[in-house]
Amino acid sequence: MDMMSTTALWWAVIFSGFYHGINPGMGWPLAVSAALMEREHSAMPKALAMLALGHFLAMIGILLPFSLLSVLVEWDVEIRFVAGSLVVAMGVYLLINRRHPKFLARVHPARLALWSFLAAMAHGAGLMLVPIFLGITDHSDHNMGHHAAQMLMGNTVLAALTVAFVHTFAMTVAGGLIAIVIYFWLGLKFLSKTWFNLDIVWAVSLILVGLFGIYSAFPGH
Repeated sequence: MDMMSTTALWWAVIFSGFYHGINPGMGWPLAVSAALMEREHSAMPKALAMLALGHFLAMIGILLPFSLLSVLVEWDVEIRFVAGSLVVAMGVYLLINRRHPKFLARVHPARLALWSFLAAMAHGAGLMLVPIFLGITDHSDHNMGHHAAQMLMGNTVLAALTVAFVHTFAMTVAGGLIAIVIYFWLGLKFLSKTWFNLDIVWAVSLILVGLFGIYSAFPGH
């Protein structure tokens, strides 16, 4: 891949992180609630850190299997096609079924990392990164030896960790800034009255990212 395409995909990783961070479904309201309930400013960064940890683990849980498949370069198009199709299917499912998963309400509020992990999985947050990740780790050499394949696997695992970290950092920054503004200046009343529902936007964005993944899977795109 040329440098401009790779740079654009990395920006997509960062942008998707900001997008996830803005979405209240990824947990920043819980950080505000933690600070309000404990009446301690320090509770907010702690809560954000736990939410970030859970989100990072969810991203790794999705990206790592695809990174381990990187040695199957002869199946590269098929893998990317299936990945894109999974993202589209998740978007269609969320578009049809707009109910929030009930099991998230059963998670204890103190277990923010677990809640964040489950929320990211349930909303397909990790799947959104898969087409972008596969684009970053695109390999066109189908004639690799065993040693080269091992090096490729190591590189793609490292890439998966890097993508997950960069994405989670961007998400935490975006969500953290909103949480700070709500907590110190606007208050929860502003949040309940003015915040718009992102469920439909989220589902449509998954479909678009999945279609992009399918389109870019084929040679020449």
